[in-house]
Amino acid sequence: MQNSDKPVSGGAFAAELKVSRQVIVQDIALIRANGIDIFSTNRGYVLPEAVSCSRIFKVHHSDEDLEEELTLFVDMGGTVVDVFIYHRAYDIIRGELGIRSRLDVEQYMEKISTGKSTPLKNITDGYHYHTITAASEEILDVIGERLEKRGFLAELTDFEPTELGRVSGLPAGGRS
Repeated sequence: MQNSDKPVSGGAFAAELKVSRQVIVQDIALIRANGIDIFSTNRGYVLPEAVSCSRIFKVHHSDEDLEEELTLFVDMGGTVVDVFIYHRAYDIIRGELGIRSRLDVEQYMEKISTGKSTPLKNITDGYHYHTITAASEEILDVIGERLEKRGFLAELTDFEPTELGRVSGLPAGGRS
């Protein structure tokens, strides 16, 4: 993984090491348990050093679409660093997530469904932001396209703070 400029699939590891893909999956889990971060994407495994691009996406959806949204990010090769809202009275309220895989999505969904808390987005009628990291700008572009196609990408407004950095959303006035 350290010498690869793209994700390495479990199948490629298995072939090179002459073991089953399941052995690779189990070994990756053991490596993670020992404190080494390895990102799982739909294209394979990458180390955090390979993640060099980030973008903030403004999104809007219902609670029922939360799992689909998070899965979209990780399946396209993104890591959901955080979730935050911009509230006119309270400014920015942020929660760290660190969601990198479908397992992370599953664990997050379990926490949110079994607790007394609701998703942060509910404070602002479903509108929220995610900082997403990925190995390339191209991956972030694809994520943006998929969010728009699914109807999750939200319209940017004039009152949003400029210090958020590069925010992807629909232009003010509606869909492009």
